[in-house]
Amino acid sequence: MKWISIATLLFCFIAVTGGAGVSDVRAAEPHWNQFRGPHGNGHTKATGLPVTFSEQQGVKWKTPIEGKAWSSPVVWGDRVWLTTAPPHGKQMYVLGVDIKTGRIVHNLLVFENAKPQFCHSNNSYATPTPVVEEGRLYVHFGIHGTACINTKTGEKIWERRDFKCNHHRGPAASPIIHGEHLIVQFDGFDVQYVVAMNKHNGKTVWKKDRAFDFKTTNGDRKKAYCTPTVITHQGVEQLISPCAVATEAFDPKSGKLLWTVRHGGMNASARPVYGNGIVFITNGMGRMIAVKPGKPGAGDISDSILWHASKGVPKKSSQILLGDLLFMVADNGVASCFEAKSGDVIWTERLGGGAYAASPLFAAADGHIYFFSEDGDVTVIEAGKKIKVVARNKLSDGFMASPAVAGSDLILRTKSHLYRVGK
Repeated sequence: MKWISIATLLFCFIAVTGGAGVSDVRAAEPHWNQFRGPHGNGHTKATGLPVTFSEQQGVKWKTPIEGKAWSSPVVWGDRVWLTTAPPHGKQMYVLGVDIKTGRIVHNLLVFENAKPQFCHSNNSYATPTPVVEEGRLYVHFGIHGTACINTKTGEKIWERRDFKCNHHRGPAASPIIHGEHLIVQFDGFDVQYVVAMNKHNGKTVWKKDRAFDFKTTNGDRKKAYCTPTVITHQGVEQLISPCAVATEAFDPKSGKLLWTVRHGGMNASARPVYGNGIVFITNGMGRMIAVKPGKPGAGDISDSILWHASKGVPKKSSQILLGDLLFMVADNGVASCFEAKSGDVIWTERLGGGAYAASPLFAAADGHIYFFSEDGDVTVIEAGKKIKVVARNKLSDGFMASPAVAGSDLILRTKSHLYRVGK
């Protein structure tokens, strides 16, 4: 019997008659295909996103999701995809949810594990976010398995279960697609490397061990949970790959090391952002740097660090870069706005709602930033040099997963449910 029961299919409809059709969903934001959206930076061009909502207002459907899983939902066409696993990690699932109704259409057992690795209580066995494209979903559970799923039939196209890594406290780095490659990071207690697979058959294209000296023998100081990102700087594509102690940049096609910057820290999890010729990186220990990317073969570019900050910097969530402004929320709920080029703090404000782990969302059409707390609070502010709270909302359970967007609606995963929220 499948671990996810038939009861899961008995989802809750709330104001479902207000649900938009597939054409409406695709109108403004055709696909939310990966962690932090189409550009990997938390920005959406969607218009008309809801600002005020609650359990009684704006919820078009609400579907219970069994298990303990912090992966964020992704959207392609009429389907929302997400992963889940029971707290013991002996099974790992993919769920496909109908965007119009909230009905679970696909309930796929992807992997079984007789002896899963230890996972810290603050993490989950299904934390990495999938990545989706036409006809294919790529799911990753660290060393427990990586697979490509046919989104039409639910069949497994290929899988890899041969990677070695002691995650020590569980995996969290999400995969990304670049061209023909599926790229994942393994920064564990014992080994640390980046691998690119052929997305069509799962075969390794290149694999690179971390090339710098960690200057420690303590494996706990070598761990990281970060999702990389590909930028184009001065016409050159660079895979920005944060890990413990340092960040490396690779040629995403060949895996050739381009440069390294040392910033200290461990447990890095925020996805780096890029703009104005600057990369912004957090080290997982509450420290952030702004650095100009080096040219291929530049070696150690630590002397190119423009500024660093350690006050108000999140350990888990990623930032929003908007022009010359950098917005973020620390784990303790203190939001900040930095001047991106100088690192000067423009404002700070305690949002409330306890701790924060999910990454924020920027709605460009309305100029709003959404922050999601572990207690279920959603604070909406105007993105500007002065703090202005537009709305304070509440859902019944907290957020570890980051938001997705479908058309003019929010797709939100709490610790226990998946929501579609609109006006």
